[in-house]
Parts: sequence; C-alpha cells; structure tokens
Amino acid sequence: MSIDYLRISVTDRCNLRCVYCNPLGDCGFFEHGEILRFEEIERITGLFTECGISKIRLTGGEPLVRKDIVGLVEKLAAIPGVDSLALTTNGVLLEPLAARLKDAGLQRVNISVDSAQRDSYKRITGFDLLPKVTKGIYKAIEAGLTPVKINSVIIKGLNDSAEQITALAGMSIHLPLTVRFIEYCPTGKYTKPASDYLPNKDVRAIIERKYGPLSSVVEGHNHGPALNFKVKDSAGAIGFISGRSSTFCCSCNRLRLTSNGKLMPCLYSAHTYDLKKLIRSGASEKAILDLLKRIISEKGNYTKLNSLKEDFSMCKVGG
Repeated sequence: MSIDYLRISVTDRCNLRCVYCNPLGDCGFFEHGEILRFEEIERITGLFTECGISKIRLTGGEPLVRKDIVGLVEKLAAIPGVDSLALTTNGVLLEPLAARLKDAGLQRVNISVDSAQRDSYKRITGFDLLPKVTKGIYKAIEAGLTPVKINSVIIKGLNDSAEQITALAGMSIHLPLTVRFIEYCPTGKYTKPASDYLPNKDVRAIIERKYGPLSSVVEGHNHGPALNFKVKDSAGAIGFISGRSSTFCCSCNRLRLTSNGKLMPCLYSAHTYDLKKLIRSGASEKAILDLLKRIISEKGNYTKLNSLKEDFSMCKVGG
C-alpha cells in the first residue's frame, strides 16, 4: 500500500464537548509554545511531499479555531506535490470561512454532525449549535468544497433510533453530499463505553427499511476506508466506516501529525516520532528526510493490531 496521506492537527482546542471525544471540556491542553507554528507545519509538509505524500487533511481539535487558518491553507496549497488539500471541522465556524477557504486552495471539507435533531445534537456536543452548523454545510456546498462529507458517529442511547439515523441518511437524498456513518470507538476513560457502539450493518438495515436497497457506488476522491452507497435517485451518497466490526489496517495509507509535532504511524499507535524536537534542534533537511522515509517504510509495524494503547485524547491526535 502506498503511504500518501498525512493528517495534520493544527490545534488541540475545540469549541464543542462531544461525548466521544472531550466530554469534560479539558483534555489537558498544550501550552502555546508546544504547538507547531505555521512555518513548521509548512516545512514538514514540504518535506513529506518529497517522500510521496500528496494528500493533506487539516484537523484539530477544531481547526477553524486556530487563528489565520485561511493563511495556513494558502501556504500548504502552494506547496508543489500537494495534490489534495482537505479539512475536517465541526462546522460551527464554517459559514463565514467557507468561501475564503475555497479561495485559499482548500478543495474539500468533512463536517462532523452526529444528529439532525437539535435536542439530540445538544446532548452529544454540549451546545445548541446545530442551526449554525447547518448554515455552514450549505455555505460549503455553495462555495464548491466538494464533495462535502458529513461524519456521523452513532452511539446507543443517544442517536441510534431509526428516526435519527434515517434523518441523517435523508440529508443525502436532496443535497449533493455524502453522509458517512462511523462506528463508535472509545478513546479514554471519560468517553462512552465500547459497548455503546452500533455496528454499521444494523445502521444500514435501518436505512434500507425506510429508503429501500442501497446501491454500491465508487465515489471520487475516496481516499479512506468508507464504503459508499446511494439511495435510488438521491443527489448524494451514504458511506459506512466500520472500524469496529471490520479491519482495514492493511490498506491504510495515512500518517498523523499531532498539534505538538508528534508523528503517529497509526491512530492507535503507542509509538510516536517527535518531529518538532528535531526541527527546533536545527536538524538538517537530510536528517529529517531520512527519518520520514524510515517512518513510512516501517508504518506496517505499528497498527491497531499490535500497538493499541488503552487511553488517548482524540482532540490531541486529530482523528
């Protein structure tokens, strides 16, 4: 498998308190000086492109809370070798930024929306902000950040009812976006327990009972593990990311850079590489490139199957 995808967390701060990520509202934030500066992110990205990385996704925490995120997008979009530049957001701040991000060179956006019902959204995220997120979705479509993808984590007792699941899936019928259902996986002792996950086969059965059989589709820009389908005559698509009920480690093409400069070969890896320390110590371009090439070549040694750590913070890792 070619390793060509880097997810970059630009901050560990977030403006929501989702039950599956940061329910207490404090994941032990990094000090300001610990966070990678924009010029460091730009340099690391440029070096990675020399190693075959061509797909970049910006994450957080919530990336849109980072000051001058539009400026960073513009810098990364100008790097030779960056063929794909995307961003994952909760959408709260997206409405006023969507067009500017597009103009700066952002190509696509994923928006986390775990319920299409306002009261349920508030229970999951801690805030009554679904109307703002909805406006951000429409602005993203209008700006041409396509395909817009909606990421929905289904958790028992919160948003697993047929009414809620079909409401989310129904967004794909009239809007040109992809609603992706992601199996819940606990990440820390304060998040919901593992037993609260709903297998995607059950989610799909609920959707098909209302909308009929889903037909398989091959979606453009499908750089990840989602399997995509369509309701007949729908404007968009429905995807399933089934990390609990199946495994796709052998086809994983991504690395993750945390906001404090640690490179993770795998989301679940206990092994990291401190790129920030290397850069700030004045390491040569060759030394950094040699390390990046070694990390890429050894990625298969660090997978969910052999390096699982019991507790980690999604707002620090960036998903």
